[in-house]
Amino acid sequence: MKSLALLSCLSALLFIAANDAVADKPNVIIIMADDLGYGDVSCYGATELKTPHIDKLAAEGQRFTSGYCSASTCTPTRYSMLTGTYAFRQKGTGIAPPNSPAIIQPGTETIASILQRGGYATAVIGKWHLGLGGASGPDWNGDLKPGPLEIGFDTCFLLPTTNDRVPQVYVHDHRVPNLDPKDPLWVGTKKPSDDHPTGNTHRDTLKMDWSHGHNSTIHNGISRIGFYTGGHAARFRDEDLADKWVEKSIEFIEKNKDNPFFLFFSSHDIHVPRIPHERFQGKTSLGFRGDAIVELDWCVGELMKTLDRLNLAENTLVVFCSDNGPVLDDGYKDDAVEKVGKHRAAGPYSGGKYSVYEGGTRTPFITRWKGHIKPGVSDELVCTIDLAASVAKLAGLKLPESACLDSFDVSAALLGDKGATGRDHLVQQDNGTKGTFGLRVGDWKLHRHDKKSARNVVVETKLANTKVPQYQLFNLAKDEAEKTNVIESNPDVAKRLKAQLSKIIDDGRTRP
Repeated sequence: MKSLALLSCLSALLFIAANDAVADKPNVIIIMADDLGYGDVSCYGATELKTPHIDKLAAEGQRFTSGYCSASTCTPTRYSMLTGTYAFRQKGTGIAPPNSPAIIQPGTETIASILQRGGYATAVIGKWHLGLGGASGPDWNGDLKPGPLEIGFDTCFLLPTTNDRVPQVYVHDHRVPNLDPKDPLWVGTKKPSDDHPTGNTHRDTLKMDWSHGHNSTIHNGISRIGFYTGGHAARFRDEDLADKWVEKSIEFIEKNKDNPFFLFFSSHDIHVPRIPHERFQGKTSLGFRGDAIVELDWCVGELMKTLDRLNLAENTLVVFCSDNGPVLDDGYKDDAVEKVGKHRAAGPYSGGKYSVYEGGTRTPFITRWKGHIKPGVSDELVCTIDLAASVAKLAGLKLPESACLDSFDVSAALLGDKGATGRDHLVQQDNGTKGTFGLRVGDWKLHRHDKKSARNVVVETKLANTKVPQYQLFNLAKDEAEKTNVIESNPDVAKRLKAQLSKIIDDGRTRP
């Protein structure tokens, strides 16, 4: 009897200890905006529109003035955030085409797989744009794998590519929902028939005209990159995307409210084509681009309301970030340029999307964990690539030695701990896997342009490539807009940073 009593006591203690361990693990929600610039939200200085929910998130947590993504386009940033490894180390991580196979292969450690092994329920909801399927690409009418479920996510509800590329269907786990077998989905790079409507042949039918590049298959009055036919019962309406992401996210949070969970809320706002829901259209003076920012802000508010309703706010770390900096005309005539007025999407910085100037990778970056993060503003250098190592540390989990090769544990800085420091350096890249880099070390910023041209995006007008020297050096403390190349007057600094950048690239990792 004494033995049975002792076993019962031990079992009870183990049960309590296990529950305490679970209770100590914060839920994690990463909200990643798309093409949102440093100056696009009011808590970062925007005056031509208001983002009250994002502002509240910042007021209740840490707002970072040196928060970065690792690349100035979506696919490489998303790859780096999930894997904790710079995308330039992996071929095929540029902007993914519609029929791209899975870029992150099964067996690759990700923030999701690490948390999943630690007992977390995991989900990605929203834009994916990291490819689906095996080497031959997606089987749109069959099982779409490998995909998120093969790299650590328990469930997903996706926009499979990006919405200016075909097809306009959702993916739930491994399948396209509501797909009619009698109307199979076909996706390709060539026009399927001579009479197939496109943005060129049927331009007068479009509800949003294209300015460059986006002139192939038409859906919902908008022409896209690439071609597709069929799947009509499965197609979505652009205006409903944000509502669907919120709906599915709330379902996931409610289902897992009693257990630790990780949600990657991957918004499509404010990427083109910018078609916010009708209830947001006309809400700003900036056209659909501004209206999409307001829609994004609403999404943040709905997620935070859900945490409050379920009493989860004090046990949930929320990270708000963007996948790259801003662009105005990115292929559609949506009045973003004409109505920009005094708004400066990149804030005080030069460049934007596609660029290694600060405007391309320095973006809004906010952390909130009620009761754990003291509200404030931080100048520490942090990046989305660090979320894997930092979240693992907060969850009490260890990173495998061979994984997350460039992810640093900056969790103390994310929490705003007194005296905590962020990174001491950061490599930024454009879309490709080689040739264009920015290395920030302290106040110094080295540019390396092996192609000797830089896409210094003038976000107030249009995209522009500018001829530049292979190397440029800027002192961000004195020249945050990177206007004055001081490489000739600082040869020792330039030499040191050139060597450091080359070593980072050649070594294959930076995490100790």
